Amino acid sequence: MQRALIHVPSSRTALLVAASAVATLVPALTPATASAAENPLSQYLEQRPAWHRCDKAMPASLQCAMIKVPLDYRRPGGKKLSLAISKMKTSTKKERRGVLLLNPGGPGGPGVDMPQYLASELPKAVKAKYDLVGFDPRGIGRSSPVGCGLTTGELNWERPYKPGTFTKDVKWARTFAEKCDARQGDRLRHITTRNTARDMDVIRAVLGEKKISYLGYSYGTYLGAVYTQMFPKRSDRFVLDSAVDPARVWRGMIQVWAEGAEPAFTRWAEWTAERDSTYKLGRTPEAVRTTFYDLVARADRKPIDFDDVLTTGDDIRSGGRTMFFSVRYAAEWVVELKKAAEKKPRSTRRQHTTPTPLPPSFGREVPEDNGDAGFWTVVCADTRNWPRDPGRYRDDAVRDRATYPLYGDFASHIKPCAFWKKKGSEPATAVNNKARALILQNEWDPQTPLTSAQGLRRALKGAKMVTVVGGVGHGVYGTKSCADKTATTYLTTGRLPAKDTTCRAAGAAHERWGVSPPPLPTPRGIPGMVSRF
Repeated sequence: MQRALIHVPSSRTALLVAASAVATLVPALTPATASAAENPLSQYLEQRPAWHRCDKAMPASLQCAMIKVPLDYRRPGGKKLSLAISKMKTSTKKERRGVLLLNPGGPGGPGVDMPQYLASELPKAVKAKYDLVGFDPRGIGRSSPVGCGLTTGELNWERPYKPGTFTKDVKWARTFAEKCDARQGDRLRHITTRNTARDMDVIRAVLGEKKISYLGYSYGTYLGAVYTQMFPKRSDRFVLDSAVDPARVWRGMIQVWAEGAEPAFTRWAEWTAERDSTYKLGRTPEAVRTTFYDLVARADRKPIDFDDVLTTGDDIRSGGRTMFFSVRYAAEWVVELKKAAEKKPRSTRRQHTTPTPLPPSFGREVPEDNGDAGFWTVVCADTRNWPRDPGRYRDDAVRDRATYPLYGDFASHIKPCAFWKKKGSEPATAVNNKARALILQNEWDPQTPLTSAQGLRRALKGAKMVTVVGGVGHGVYGTKSCADKTATTYLTTGRLPAKDTTCRAAGAAHERWGVSPPPLPTPRGIPGMVSRF
């Protein structure tokens, strides 16, 4: 869990969430047939959005509107939230099938801008079939955004377990949860994936559609899967790209980062040993591993001045979690770290591409910590399965540091969810259905490792999955991947592959940036989203 974080590439940059019967509160009615007497949600279903140009910096074809949704779907007459939505209509009415709802990931990723960016990436055949529809999920971006008043230090949640700092880290997690509760109170338990799925169905009704199709990346795969579970008869064609395992939300999905990083590290060590004449980090995988962990130990004793930043061994371990998925970049990174540690002249470093900034937030104030607050609000409120005993986190961190030395203690250490108030919250959705979705997955994905996508495939028994063998990075569709054709065929014709398939990444395409492959979308206001779903 894309930090979200949070991938929808463009030509210049990679862009970028009660009882089950509650789902029936949003019936398959058109606004014209719904009435207050028939359904307590009619006031929401009958809304007529006031569409307008989103912003002067945006194309006129991207239209925005605000609609209302209930804070609590069990009490539709109570408090309301504002929901920002957007659309970019297809120009071919004759071929139009409906709407393609979009989500960039997160939790915490705003999506109002998604139609604009995907319009330049999706094939013409797809854009001829669908209006592209974006939205900021509840609590995020322009949609009644949450904020906790967190300081910069409090936003740092990637904390390694150390006996000497454990008490301090527990206090941090408790303070984080208490500050969010003080600012948001009862709202927190309603900012969940289940309620966002319900919001999606309100959007469907407001747009006058009987069904929706969907393209969701990263966290968006879980959101899409939950929608198919809650509203199976209103789910049309769903593409779930870089997938979250619904059986592991959410602590297990943070822990899967540690599990996925170890085979990536092993692969990197083997690759680098074969190229010892180039990198000189060791002639065998064991020697390369020793070189790396010697650097970690050295930086733990005395931080390394690396690009004018004092870098500890823990910094190296947490940074390496994603870097080792891109073997060439990781080898170059370790070489430069080693030179810095030995105070040798550094090579001219490759520069990361600076993402194109997104436009202003349409005149709406968004709290500076909205990305982090939104992330933890969903992650903590979605499930009741977070342990409440700090000692459990300590024991798990010690165990997982031994099993997954690169990142295990980071993943299993204490999180704010240990102290999140659960009173009145709904349980997580159990995803187990026959939705005919298409799952896309790179073999070497640092955010949602392959095992995670395989978990979603098991849950969606009617789905098919395309695995990009040798594919590196988070996000598949729109990256000129070998899986693009299958996804386009599915969206335009409804045809799924007869069985789960694989295709092979072309050559060294995954290294074409010369740096670590770009993460999922990193929208404005979501700092550090690269470490999220």
